[in-house]
Amino acid sequence: MSKSNLNQIGLDVKGADQLIEKLNDLLANYQVFYQNTRGFHWNIKGEKFFELHLKFEELYNDLQLKIDEIAERILTLGGTPLHAFADYLNHAEIKPVQNMTHGPDCVKNILEAFKTLLVKERVLLDLSAEINDEGTNAMASDYIREQEKLVWMYSAYLK
Repeated sequence: MSKSNLNQIGLDVKGADQLIEKLNDLLANYQVFYQNTRGFHWNIKGEKFFELHLKFEELYNDLQLKIDEIAERILTLGGTPLHAFADYLNHAEIKPVQNMTHGPDCVKNILEAFKTLLVKERVLLDLSAEINDEGTNAMASDYIREQEKLVWMYSAYLK
């Protein structure tokens, strides 16, 4: 492969462009998930208020870190991260939730969001492996590992 087909970090430009598109899709989904989780944190009611209020805060803080990491990865690959809420809403598979206050409903929504993210992250894992992008691959692998454990834990809450 000629050097002219490589981006600034030595990856195939076409492959990196595909990753940028997938990462922007992931970013949009994380942003909507983040905002939903903030709403759950603010609006939760009921007997498990204290427990879930803290868990939702823990989750949205983690999501915020991942949002920044995804955006920085897009920049590292030579792209521009989506940064308008209209773009997030137009690209995200995860949809905004309003006025959800019942703990089990919030947890079910979180589990559905994780399912969506995990599918998208596995696509990123495969694509990044194809073009030897270890940075994106490691990030996606770490997210998958963490989220699979969270799926187990949130699912246990519902039993």
